[in-house]
Amino acid sequence: MKSLNTFLLVLIAFLGQMSAQTTADFENFNLPISSFDNDASDTSFFGSGNVLLPNEYVDDPNFPYWNGWSISTMTDVTTPGFDNQYSCIAGEGAEGSETYALGYIFGSLGMNLTGEAQGGIVNGLYINNSTYAYLSMRDGDGFAKKFGGVTGNDPDFLKLTIRKILNGVEGTDSVEFYLADFRFSENSQDYILKEWTWVDLRALGNADALAFSIASSDVGAFGINTPTYFCMDNVETADTPTATKNEIQPNIKLWPNPSTDFLQIEWPNAKPTTAWLSNIYGERLKSTNLVQGQNRLDVSDLQPGVFTLQVAQGDKTFAQIFIKK
Repeated sequence: MKSLNTFLLVLIAFLGQMSAQTTADFENFNLPISSFDNDASDTSFFGSGNVLLPNEYVDDPNFPYWNGWSISTMTDVTTPGFDNQYSCIAGEGAEGSETYALGYIFGSLGMNLTGEAQGGIVNGLYINNSTYAYLSMRDGDGFAKKFGGVTGNDPDFLKLTIRKILNGVEGTDSVEFYLADFRFSENSQDYILKEWTWVDLRALGNADALAFSIASSDVGAFGINTPTYFCMDNVETADTPTATKNEIQPNIKLWPNPSTDFLQIEWPNAKPTTAWLSNIYGERLKSTNLVQGQNRLDVSDLQPGVFTLQVAQGDKTFAQIFIKK
C-alpha cells in the first residue's frame, strides 16, 4: 500500500517495559465463517480481552437496525452496497485471523476498558476498511461520490479520529488515521486502505475508554455521505503498574518539520545515543549518533512521505514523527 496514511500509524510516546498485556482478538465468539453477530442485547456489550464494545440492536418489525459495534467473520470483498455492511475488505481479520469487530459511527463511537486495562494505556490496534466503505469510495454509489472525482484530482478523504476518556473527561490529544486520502499533489500517492494496519495509541496515555469519530470530504445536507464503517482487530492493552504508565518521553525536538534536505535533532541528555529513521512499514532506512545539543541528519535522499525518528535510551525506545516533503 502506498500510504502516507497517517502520521498516526506510528505515533509513539510511551514504550516502557510491560509486565503484562492483553489482546482482544474477538475469537472468543466462535462465529462460523461468513457470519456476524450484531446483537449484544443481553449485556449491551461485546467483550473480548479487557475491552467492551457497546452495541444496540433494535428489533423493529419493519426495519430492524443496530448501532455501535458488531462481531464478524464475513469474507465478501466484492459485493458493493449496504447488504454487505459486515465484511472487511481484507476478507479476514488481522494477521490472518477469522474474527474481527466492525464499528458503525453515527456521531461518536466508544470502546470501554475493563479489568486490569481500566485506567491504563492502550498500546494500539489494527484498523481496516469495511468492504461497503471501500467499494463506495473506490466506485461511488447512489449516496456517495467516487473519491477523486471524474478527474481523480478531488482532494477527498475519510479520516478516523481516536481520543481517550479518563475519569469521564475526553482528552484533547488525538490520534488521526486516514482510511482514505486523495489530498496528495501526485495522484499516484492517493489510496484507500485495503490492508490491516497497526495504529499506535500509546501517546494518548492512561484511559478508561476510547472515543472514535469519523470525518469525510463527501458531506451532504444530512451529514457524511461516505459509509461510516471501519473494521478493528487485535486491540492490545498494557496491563502495567501506574508508574510505568505515566512515564514520559524525553523532550526530543525536530526541525524543520516537514523538511526537504536536512533534519535538525536536539538531544537533551548528556549521554550519547543512537537514532534511526524508519518508514511506515517499520523498515530502518538510516541511523545516526546523537550527542547532547543539536545534531544534523541528511534526509535529501528520502522519498516524500511520513517517517518515524526512533531514539534508544537504555532499554527503552522513543519516537517522533517526521514528514519529508
